[in-house]
Amino acid sequence: MSPGSAGCSAGLLLTVGGLLLAGLQTACGKNASYIQDPGLAHQSEEDAENEAEAEAEAEAEAESMPEPEDDVTNSTVVKEVEFGMCTVTCGVGIREIILTNGCPGGESKCIVRVEECRGPVDCGWGKPISESLETVRLGCIHISPVNRFKYMWKLLRTEQQAVILGNDSAILDVRRETYPVALECSTLDHNEIIATVRFMVYTTSELQMRKISRPDTDAVLIFVLTVGVIMCVFVIFVLIFIIVNWSAVKTFWGSKASTTEIHSELSSMRYKDSTSLDQSPTEIPGNEDDALSEWNE
Repeated sequence: MSPGSAGCSAGLLLTVGGLLLAGLQTACGKNASYIQDPGLAHQSEEDAENEAEAEAEAEAEAESMPEPEDDVTNSTVVKEVEFGMCTVTCGVGIREIILTNGCPGGESKCIVRVEECRGPVDCGWGKPISESLETVRLGCIHISPVNRFKYMWKLLRTEQQAVILGNDSAILDVRRETYPVALECSTLDHNEIIATVRFMVYTTSELQMRKISRPDTDAVLIFVLTVGVIMCVFVIFVLIFIIVNWSAVKTFWGSKASTTEIHSELSSMRYKDSTSLDQSPTEIPGNEDDALSEWNE
C-alpha cells in the first residue's frame, strides 16, 4: 500500500469517527432532553397554577377592600341631613331626622329616624285635659313612654311654701273646692327637671260665670268661615262660566250697550222736541207784531 493511499484511509477514518461521535452526542442530548421534559412540564404547570391562585387571591382582596369613592359617598350621605321642627315649644318632645341625599326610590327627602328634643323648662299656665262642674283632669308634660319620667305635683299657696302632693303619676284628678286652687307639675328625668306646667282650678260658680261672660267666638268664627268659603266658590263658578261662554257674554253685553245707546238717543230727541215746543209760543207773538207793523205802514 502506498503512503498516499494510507493517508486517505486515515483521513476517511477520522471523518467517519467524527460523524459517529456527533451522532452519539446528538442522541444522548435527545435522550437527556426527553428524560428532563416531564419534570419541566410539571414545573411549568405548577407555576401556572400558582399564578392563577395568586390572581384569584388578588381579585378577592380587591373585592373585599371598600372602594374610596363609596366611602366618600357614604360620608356625604351621612352629613347631608336636616333636623325637623320640635313638636313642642317647651319641655320635652320629638323631632324628625330627614335625609336629603341617597333616599331609596329616588325621593328627594326621607325620614331616617326620630329623636328626643327639648325646649325651655317653664311651660307657663296649661289647660286641663277635661273638666266638668265637679272635677278637673290635669296632665303633666311628657312623651311616650310615660313611665320613663317621674312626676311631682305641688299645691301652690300665696306667700307660702308649696305643698308636695302624694300623687306621682302624669294624670291628676282634682275636685273643685269652694276657693280657686293653683297646682304645679314638674317632669323629672334622672332627677333633673325638664318641664314645669301650672294649672288654675276654679270653683263651680267661677266656672259658670266664665262660661257666661266668655263670648261664643267659635260659632261666630265658623259662621264667618262658612260664608266666606261659599262666596269664594260662587265667584269661582261665575268666572268659570264667563270664561267658557265668553262669546255669548260678549254678545249679551254688546246688545245691552246698543240698547242703552238707543234709549239715550231717544231721550235726547225727546228733550230737543220738548225744548222746541217750549220756545215756539214765545216766537209767535213776535211774528204777529212784525206783521201788524207792516200792515200799519
